Amino acid sequence: MATQPINHVDVLGSKMAYADTGDGPVVLFQHGNPTSSYLWRNIIPHVAPQARCIAPDLIGFGQSDKPDIPYRFEDHARYFEAFIDALDLQDVVLVLHDWGSALGLDWARRHEDRVRALVLMDFITPIPTWLDIGSRGAEIFRAYRSDQGRQLLIDENRFIEQNLPAGVVRKLTDEEMDAYRAPFSDPATREPVYRFPNELPIAGAPADVWAMAKAYTAWLIETELPKLLFYADPGAFISPAIAARLQAQWKNCTSFSVGAGRHFLQEDHPDLIGSKIADWLPTLDRA
Repeated sequence: MATQPINHVDVLGSKMAYADTGDGPVVLFQHGNPTSSYLWRNIIPHVAPQARCIAPDLIGFGQSDKPDIPYRFEDHARYFEAFIDALDLQDVVLVLHDWGSALGLDWARRHEDRVRALVLMDFITPIPTWLDIGSRGAEIFRAYRSDQGRQLLIDENRFIEQNLPAGVVRKLTDEEMDAYRAPFSDPATREPVYRFPNELPIAGAPADVWAMAKAYTAWLIETELPKLLFYADPGAFISPAIAARLQAQWKNCTSFSVGAGRHFLQEDHPDLIGSKIADWLPTLDRA
């Protein structure tokens, strides 16, 4: 079942697209790079019977406009916050992945009074050194951040054609790959996909993104907000070992292994993730 944006809202002079289905407490699903709200298409149907499910396309992604902006993290943060304000969302359950997690956690740290709970999966944390992403990961991301980066990510579209399928255990169908390719069919549309790998907080750089990630990582240890953490084996950013450490550090946290997975857990285990979120939401009312 596909969930496609059917709504648009004016945000900072551009239109952002979003899916909006169901009634009840607000659950906001935020994708990262290089995906869109399409990532949640098979998860939302499990949750929509008991919640209002909103899934935005980040500015420059999916069916949202692609304004002429740098697409740095700070740009996405401005649009993300303005989107939430435009819809006047309160008491929100945030379901976050990849760069959507960085945006959502940064916003949640600064607006905790508007957050009901957090659901996280393979989310972004500060990476202390290049050694901490492994030799293959370091090789890939150093190339993306080098003089070759624009050729690799814009001309050759490698994040869509290579990184995306490599982050899924099963083989994505031609229809699914075409859905992910569609927003970036022309090299002129790929600046957002190029920029995000250059923003990944590694060894203190970029300094502003590193500081932001350090701040929300510390906040996650302090906050009492309910948390549901999904992790996979081996995972990408969040391995089973890291998940165990976070479970011990965080307050009011439930962690759940989905089994075999890499980065895009939503593509390998949508029914499991969707049903677990649906089962977990009523526990927030009892709490």
